Amino acid sequence: MATTFELRIATARKMAGLSMDELASMVGLSKNAISRYENGIMKPDSSNLIKLAKALNVKVDYFFRKASVELASVEFRKKAKLGDKAIDSIKYRVIDRLERYLELENILLVNNDFTNPIADIKIEHLQDVEIAALQLRQVWNLGLNPIASVIEMLEDNFIKVVEVEEPLAFDGLSTFVDDKIPVIVVNKNFPIERKRFTLLHELGHLLLSLNSNFTDKEVENACNRFAGAILVPQSKMVTELGFSRTTIYLQELAEIQKEWGISIQAIMYRAKDLEIISQARMTHFFITIKKKPDLKRQVDEPRYGSAETSYRFNQLLYKGLAQELISFSKASVLSNQSVNALKTNLSYI
Repeated sequence: MATTFELRIATARKMAGLSMDELASMVGLSKNAISRYENGIMKPDSSNLIKLAKALNVKVDYFFRKASVELASVEFRKKAKLGDKAIDSIKYRVIDRLERYLELENILLVNNDFTNPIADIKIEHLQDVEIAALQLRQVWNLGLNPIASVIEMLEDNFIKVVEVEEPLAFDGLSTFVDDKIPVIVVNKNFPIERKRFTLLHELGHLLLSLNSNFTDKEVENACNRFAGAILVPQSKMVTELGFSRTTIYLQELAEIQKEWGISIQAIMYRAKDLEIISQARMTHFFITIKKKPDLKRQVDEPRYGSAETSYRFNQLLYKGLAQELISFSKASVLSNQSVNALKTNLSYI
């Protein structure tokens, strides 16, 4: 059976997106030595251990910390555009982040009792998604108003959000930890409207009880519709655009985008789903912006003003420090930064 150290050094290497050859070159060792470390045949001396930690951007104690998180059925969107190395890097960085996140919550005795508020709604047809979205808004006390921060909404309802910096080929992933803690990972580099939509698309993967006979395309369509329905409820969409439209101006779509935090492309899809516009009208829209780069730039412009960033981990960390539930040394390990860097970011009042 592999020891903690063997698993950790392999995980740290994959988290960094490095091959054995690349890591060996960085620390001045042979590939064979790295292989022997990862297979438990030998252990590095203290000097090489420090070099490995530096190369892999982890603290030395990381190699000896027992693994506590296993991701369940991880769902990668657009997986075909990602190589195996990139997939492993994202997966193991998420695991590392969650381990530290959950350890902090455990220290602070934070409640993690998540319940799926729409588990009882079976999605047999796409229209059922509208019912599920409305029920979720009701249970989470969102009313029918715009959602100021999707990330804050998710975290307030016991869903972990992890942001990663990746090329735009990576959208997001959704999974459960220990079959009970929901986790959504999103690309930090996305424009804000795309980030909000992706978060809610992934929420659909986690919560919707979809017909088992749905094709992959039908699953994606259902999750897309769920994201749109959470962002702009059906009744509000009708209020904004009316029951039926043939002509729509960019300027009115831009105003909806600014108020509701949804992209213009997603507004058009939403209008088509609700039969406010026809399929032909939506197709014409996408053909037009493809032919007119200047118009597409206007359509793609981010307009939603609020930030979509996860602050919860840092808030818990600072709370633990202020209440002396964790030491600066422990906070340093949990936040993966030096004690000096941590103290520099804090101001006593």
